[in-house]
Amino acid sequence: LLAYRLPCSYFPFCLPDLYMTSPAAPTLSGKTALVTGGTSGIGLVTARELARRGARVVLVGRNADRAEQARAAILLAAGPEAHVHVKCTDLSLLQNVRQLAEELQQELGQLDILINNAGIMPGPHTLTAEGHE
Repeated sequence: LLAYRLPCSYFPFCLPDLYMTSPAAPTLSGKTALVTGGTSGIGLVTARELARRGARVVLVGRNADRAEQARAAILLAAGPEAHVHVKCTDLSLLQNVRQLAEELQQELGQLDILINNAGIMPGPHTLTAEGHE
């Protein structure tokens, strides 16, 4: 059963706000989920639904302003009791990935759900500072 909660026009950077109203939807209370690319599109919807089901959500994005906007949208949709945290880093650099992993290990201790959603569509062939495509 699908129903509308908030119109997508309320958040110009999100997909239509459809959600499951079934009481059979599993609870994720006590679980921690990390979503890369959670500032828009499928990643934002995924993070929102995880938060609605009770998971503590960590959004990882490159742009702090967009990440905070996404966090606010998720909190508005999931309710004030939702736990949504933001981490900003450029995941195209493996050094940043390692640093983020160490930070999260110290802060969270355990990660239950990992959604690798980050991606870009570069133009011509490019390399990172570390020499990776």
